[in-house]
Amino acid sequence: MHRRTSVVRRAALAAAAVALATGCTAQAVGAAGSASPSVSETSGAGSPSASASPSASASGSPSPSPSASASEAEASPSAASPDASESSDDKPSGAKPLMAKGAESEQVRELQARLRQAGHFDRSPTAFYGSITARAVTAFQKKSSLPETGSVDETTWQRLLATTRKPTENELRPPTTLELDTPDPRCMTGRVLCISKESRTLAWMIDGKVVSAMDVRFGVEGTELQTREGVFKVDRKERNWTSTLYHTPMPYSMFFSRGQAVHYSADFAAKGYNGNSHGCVNVRDKERLAKMFDEVKAGDKVVVHW
Repeated sequence: MHRRTSVVRRAALAAAAVALATGCTAQAVGAAGSASPSVSETSGAGSPSASASPSASASGSPSPSPSASASEAEASPSAASPDASESSDDKPSGAKPLMAKGAESEQVRELQARLRQAGHFDRSPTAFYGSITARAVTAFQKKSSLPETGSVDETTWQRLLATTRKPTENELRPPTTLELDTPDPRCMTGRVLCISKESRTLAWMIDGKVVSAMDVRFGVEGTELQTREGVFKVDRKERNWTSTLYHTPMPYSMFFSRGQAVHYSADFAAKGYNGNSHGCVNVRDKERLAKMFDEVKAGDKVVVHW
């Protein structure tokens, strides 16, 4: 009986040991498995995920506290991860531009406002770095005896900060009508609604001459709700229309691309650029749009461009 009890006890202890080992293995694999993707996913920050620390404690060696680990990770990129180091935003000046064509951010908005103070940017900030912004940066670099790259490196940015002041909210988001972009070449013949995403303006043009112009806003770039770019035509007009998807009023709608339309937006009139459309081209000047609505005909060309 005693021998049977000992056998049973030894079997139970062995099973417990296997279960414990399996649990540790699963945790260690989980930690290691999560650590590798974390480095890849957060490589822009230049540091591995702190989730790698549980594997250290699982092996029995002491591990730093999460706060200390996070602090060290933020302070320097992981030497073991070349990808993380190379894509870090904290690279030395000259390795990668701070801002360049195609970027869209609040820092770009500040850049444009400061360039306007310096006399190189003659329109309201849009937060998008396009060809107009690149030309303004090049002009500033030339005046400042810097390499004329058209992109903003640390030296260019610091020089601009030193020669301008912090923009006010009105300078960053002016309440006044925006200045027109240079018309796209496709807008220079016939009857055209010429819509610039860079300057956030719409110009109603006939044979290359601007008849009317107004501020506009768009859907969110990079999403399924972004305003489509290209050459279209006005499919139909609806003086009074309510969105079948969002159940919001869309007065003076001029549809041009699978449900996307130029129309008046009360939300745009109230909030300005602190919001976006669901893909349509919003106008906030109702009176001006109403007049243009009466002039535009079905079949007239629509050009949406940067």
